[in-house]
Amino acid sequence: MTELRTPRLLLRRARADDAEGLHVLLSDPRVMQFWSTLPHEDIAVTRAWLDGMLQRGPDSDDFIIDMEGRVVGKAGAWRMPEIGYILHPDLWGKGLATEAMSAVIDHLFAAHDVPALTADVDPGNAGSIRVLLKLGFRETHRAENTYFIGGKWFHSVYFELARGDWARRR
Repeated sequence: MTELRTPRLLLRRARADDAEGLHVLLSDPRVMQFWSTLPHEDIAVTRAWLDGMLQRGPDSDDFIIDMEGRVVGKAGAWRMPEIGYILHPDLWGKGLATEAMSAVIDHLFAAHDVPALTADVDPGNAGSIRVLLKLGFRETHRAENTYFIGGKWFHSVYFELARGDWARRR
């Protein structure tokens, strides 16, 4: 079982008993403001989401972000080569998303033969865009009306990180 360690975090594979910790995140409107679904109204929705994460195939390479024994987020490639991450709002602005994703990117490029990683972010998600730029991702294009969530259209800005660019940064 693959585990990644950083100075402050353990990134590990999801387990069935992560549902309650993930529900704290996935039910929080602040966290879900820029996510691709509405906040989870009850833990059954989170359990179903987690079951999907546990059953994904080889195109998925996701990790739970564990800090001092507590589930504080998720980071990885939910579907190669597209990465994503989510972090507890009490931890925003402390460099933890960048720390977690640096380890994940190292792992993804080592484990998968892909020329680049990609990300799809809401243009209003300034924090996530800052993380991607710090990691060396470059904006490739934008699109309108890419997600219809809760009766409202949302837009996307797309990013890419080439394998060679990451290798030069390391």
